Amino acid sequence: MSKIIKLSALVLIIFIALWQLSKNEKFQFFGNLIDRVETTEKVVALTFDDGPTRLKTKEILQILDESEIKATFYLVGKAIEENIQETKNIIDKGHEVGNHSYTHQRMVLKSYNFVADELEKTNELITEAGYKGEIHFRPPYGKKLFSLPYYLNNNNITTVTWDVEPETYLDKNASASDISDYVVQNTKPGSIILLHVMFKSRGNSMAAVPLIVQQLKDKGYRFVTVSELIGSSA
Repeated sequence: MSKIIKLSALVLIIFIALWQLSKNEKFQFFGNLIDRVETTEKVVALTFDDGPTRLKTKEILQILDESEIKATFYLVGKAIEENIQETKNIIDKGHEVGNHSYTHQRMVLKSYNFVADELEKTNELITEAGYKGEIHFRPPYGKKLFSLPYYLNNNNITTVTWDVEPETYLDKNASASDISDYVVQNTKPGSIILLHVMFKSRGNSMAAVPLIVQQLKDKGYRFVTVSELIGSSA
């Protein structure tokens, strides 16, 4: 009986360790993962997950227009289907678009075929909307075990995570200024900033965007897309 208990404990420890690895922004079992780039230039990439949604896409595009910067949007395939014009608007404004899966499920212990369908269907939708650049992938919830990284590696697709993400570390009721302060304090050259602004519940994150942009500009930072950031690496 003691051997069974020990074996069960070992299995549990291994499972917990793998679960932690699956959501580590800096680690992936296979393929290329980027959470930030090493550069001496004061450049950063501002990225947004989820959506597009009808009203919030218009709002964030207006903020980016007024701030005169380009960002990278990791879009969900099902939302693209439901909001094709909003997707085209993002592309027409010159922003970068990435793949955030089709159904936004956690990519842990999924079959290879499930992963392939999620990514390929979304890539097709992004391309059909008019996007012509390289399409990077960002895993929902940052989860990536085991079939997902294997598929990404086989298809030479880069995983892009982040190194600055205020919403996980701050209270859910954090103000726009709290969010912007966190981002500004934790950003360094080559950072990839993640925000969620596509839903009504993320109003403070949306309101934080112009504050973040202005404060980082005041510190001498320049905003670029993820692809441009990768190209600037030392």
